[in-house]
Amino acid sequence: MKKRNTQDNLLKALVYAASSLSLLVLVALLSFMLQKGWGSLSLDLFTRPYWSEPISIEYPSIYPGEFESPTDLPEGAVFSEAYGFALIDSTNPKKEAVLELVYLDPNSPLNHGTNIQAGHEGEAATVVVGYWVDKIGYMNTKGVVRSSGRIVGQNAQKTIQALDQSVSLENAYVQTKGGGIVGSLLATLYLIFVSLLLALPIGISTAIYLNEYAKRNMLTSWIRSSIELLTGVPSIVFGLMGVLVLFPITALFSAQGTSILLGGLTLSVILLPIIIRTTEESLKVVPQSFRDASLSLGANQSQTLFKIVIPSAIPGILTATLLGIGRIIGESAALIYTMGTFVSDDPKLLKGATSLAVQIWSIMSGDQPNFALASAISLVILLIVLILNFSVKLLAKRFRKVW
Repeated sequence: MKKRNTQDNLLKALVYAASSLSLLVLVALLSFMLQKGWGSLSLDLFTRPYWSEPISIEYPSIYPGEFESPTDLPEGAVFSEAYGFALIDSTNPKKEAVLELVYLDPNSPLNHGTNIQAGHEGEAATVVVGYWVDKIGYMNTKGVVRSSGRIVGQNAQKTIQALDQSVSLENAYVQTKGGGIVGSLLATLYLIFVSLLLALPIGISTAIYLNEYAKRNMLTSWIRSSIELLTGVPSIVFGLMGVLVLFPITALFSAQGTSILLGGLTLSVILLPIIIRTTEESLKVVPQSFRDASLSLGANQSQTLFKIVIPSAIPGILTATLLGIGRIIGESAALIYTMGTFVSDDPKLLKGATSLAVQIWSIMSGDQPNFALASAISLVILLIVLILNFSVKLLAKRFRKVW
């Protein structure tokens, strides 16, 4: 008895140690993402594009004025008393040095330029706080036009000093603030829609056939073995399969290369084993007495299936849907081949784009990985999965009450 108690205590300690280690790893991972990415989380992250838009501005004889520096400028900001704006040294999502406009007086002459960027010639150029200032052209006291700003290697302090000693402003080259996830977020939603649109009907129908209609024979055994085989195939192999096998299908819809449609078709194949197995298990737990009672009242097998069995299994089917969505949001290897790695701010179904997970891979695979933005996107993915989890549990609870 003493030896048995010792063994039980050792096994219990092993379980507690493994559970504690798993919890510690999860807490450490979440702490790292919060530390690196919390500062990047904002409403702008969900609304602004990833790529910045360049704007070339020409100014008509703008001369220095007298502007008073505001008292609430950010620490490190440098104010131009001659032209009424403030710059600060910052970095873009690629960790490159930029000059960010952090204050602009309503009467600043920077507001009175003309856009000369190709495609927008002649339009009024609007400069907004948050823009990145690459260059500002000015005329010095010798009547020579010079350039100041990041493009000539100047920081905020030297840029403002040069401008405050100038005779007039001539031109400017600025960029809108990038680093957002709106394009990848939309692409992920498209991907979820396409994948589930194909995978759910096929997966649920297959599970119904295997559990309710199929007999124990070689065909059924072969189908189950194939499903098990699909479960163990690495996702990158599915990506290669998508390029070789499914691309001709997307080409029929005028897709010229990688596209969201191709990624969705590939993911629908990846999701089939998850949906089939989860749905089949939910059908198995429906009591046989439900079927017997329905049949004894005169209902046929189809009526029993669609009016009794499937409604009772809806919580399990919702779980299968949740698992599928989680796999879609977190998948990256297969999508690198089928959707591409270029971040698109305007995703189209028949064009290449990146999901949230692939955008993380894209910004981390360069020479200067952006841990802050990658961690922020990771937090967004966790938040989406958490919301879906609670939503599915709430719906499942309501369905259980109804049935």
